[in-house]
Amino acid sequence: MKRTLLTLAIIAAILLLLVIFVPLLLPLPPLFDTAPIAELADPDSQFIEVNGLQVHYKIYGSGEPVLILLHGFGASTFSWREVTGPLAKAGTVIAYDRPAFGLTERPMPGSWSGASPYGAQANVDLLFGLMDALKIEKAVLVGNSAGGTVAVQAALQSPARVSALVLVDAAVYAAGGTRFGIMAPFVDTPQMNRVGPYLSRTLAGPQGTEFIRTAWHDPSRITDEITAGYRKPLRVDNWDIALWEFTKAGSGNEELASRLKALRLPVLVITCDDDRIIPTEMSVQLGKDIPGAQTVIIPNAGHLPHEETPQEFLQAVETFLKSLP
Repeated sequence: MKRTLLTLAIIAAILLLLVIFVPLLLPLPPLFDTAPIAELADPDSQFIEVNGLQVHYKIYGSGEPVLILLHGFGASTFSWREVTGPLAKAGTVIAYDRPAFGLTERPMPGSWSGASPYGAQANVDLLFGLMDALKIEKAVLVGNSAGGTVAVQAALQSPARVSALVLVDAAVYAAGGTRFGIMAPFVDTPQMNRVGPYLSRTLAGPQGTEFIRTAWHDPSRITDEITAGYRKPLRVDNWDIALWEFTKAGSGNEELASRLKALRLPVLVITCDDDRIIPTEMSVQLGKDIPGAQTVIIPNAGHLPHEETPQEFLQAVETFLKSLP
């Protein structure tokens, strides 16, 4: 019996040593086919420094109201391509890449002190910093998925600067970032920081492709051009490390549900009848929990109605904008 216990103890010790040291010995292979951000920019791309970061954004139209578009996880300004032009007929439209996505600068670990530039508060601060840099006092925030989480957080923090919210399949009840549960104490260890970028790179493979397909009601409509548009930011240097830092930082939406009744502004909740990322019933509940909110359910659409059913999306948003004081 003692010999068996000793053998088990030795095996456990060896496994523990492997868990501790093997990740530290794994070299992170270099990314292939990377390119400078300037080479990846579109003709209408613009860059501006906000809170020490070079932020990529696009601007359309002029005048009031000002609409600021906040994309979701794994997306970028590209996600809004079908609706920016039509929305610009009503005023100024600004789409920008949130930290860890698109062509916005990705700070590396060790380059900052204090809170992560990928965290929830940093996202809100960057939004208001961008508004300050562009001399925008007040705006309608249009947020999809995790971008909807940022929009709600911003409206609660500085209601005087947000005139209305359009929440598109917003990740308010569902976790917009990863919750690690009992693994949370180990997430920021040297071992996990070595393994984390490997996990991030799955977004560039079949898992990332399947994630995009899941977001559409009819994935057969996803063209090669759409796939390329989503994959282009994966050519930015260190995108994998930045995505891991974003994942570690989390969404910051854990207490949002209890604060929704504090919202005192016009709100439009848009959801779809086949959303497999943020279930439709969650968005319907969101519309009920926000005082005075309107809810629109778009048929035959998934998680990205502004891409898959842009006309129906535009009709809902334009009708809402006309109702604003």
